[in-house]
Amino acid sequence: MKGLFMEELTSMAKHEKTPQELFAERFVKELQPKSVEDVETYLKSILGPIFESMLKGELEAHLGYESNDHQPKETSNRRNGFIQKTLKSSAGEIPIKSPRDRDGTFTPICVPKRKTDISGIEDKVISMYAKGMSQRDISDVIKDIYGFKLSASQISIITDNVIDEMLKWQERPLNKMYSFMFVDCLYVSIRTEFETKKHAVYCIVAYDLSGKKDILGLWIAENESKSEWAKIFDELKRRGVEDIGFISMDGLPGLEEGAKNIFPKAIVQRCIVHLIRNSIKYIPAKLYKEFTANLKLIYRAPNKKVALLEFEKFKERWHEYPGAVKVWENNWNHVEQLFNYTLKSRHFIPRIMLGQVLP
Repeated sequence: MKGLFMEELTSMAKHEKTPQELFAERFVKELQPKSVEDVETYLKSILGPIFESMLKGELEAHLGYESNDHQPKETSNRRNGFIQKTLKSSAGEIPIKSPRDRDGTFTPICVPKRKTDISGIEDKVISMYAKGMSQRDISDVIKDIYGFKLSASQISIITDNVIDEMLKWQERPLNKMYSFMFVDCLYVSIRTEFETKKHAVYCIVAYDLSGKKDILGLWIAENESKSEWAKIFDELKRRGVEDIGFISMDGLPGLEEGAKNIFPKAIVQRCIVHLIRNSIKYIPAKLYKEFTANLKLIYRAPNKKVALLEFEKFKERWHEYPGAVKVWENNWNHVEQLFNYTLKSRHFIPRIMLGQVLP
């Protein structure tokens, strides 16, 4: 830990040092902290007097004269002792004595009345970390806001606490049975130490038997593959899932087979959203509204017979766009199987797959 502090000081020496950096250098040199706990202890011992000095300076400016000034005053207002106050900071609780004036007109700026929480640093660090800022960038911003610099080790400890909570959530036990599970993968830009590149984020959203929706997990990999999905399904089994009613997924080759290997009783349903997205890319934008309206007549038909009639009309209307029609022809068995269930179930399943709120 001491080495990290010295590394930080070496970096500082490459440019002209600010008063805050000079203070940090003296702080490390004289006190020689060996852990973050040491830093917090030392900060608590010096932050109190610093805030008290700032408050005294503000009161002096408010009254217009120094504490030992015995000359005639332009105001009748006088100092009126102190009030004990405990501040909450990133270094822990800091007791201070806040000065008061006799008239009660003193309104401090550095530590406002009725304000005790001066931390806020952890939340800001986490927010900046989530936005992909480097540790040095975060340290610089904190220095600009609060007047002192956080080391890389301190920032790491703050973010590690969040990661620990995330890992607990990621490994939490799951229900034995889920009525519906939606699996999908999206690509997002993730910043690493050396570069920013696209990564696959695997996501599973499920509904339990009472209709409550829950995100079962998020997993990150370089790309989407059936082997990664197989690992994820196996993890769900390990975390307690024994059976699934429906699994909605896209058309990744081998994905359905992998899911059925782990949950053989589950009914795999191609995602209506993915079918729409895959087919609409063949259609001119000006025809999107009509195209999707025709599709809705199919998967929301009252029965299989009507759905087949609407599908024939659909193929005839959109024959000029064979790519769009072929998407639905290749996956017709998944649309058709919707009509193996009651009208209420058929209304329920597409609504989930279209990302709508349960009725």
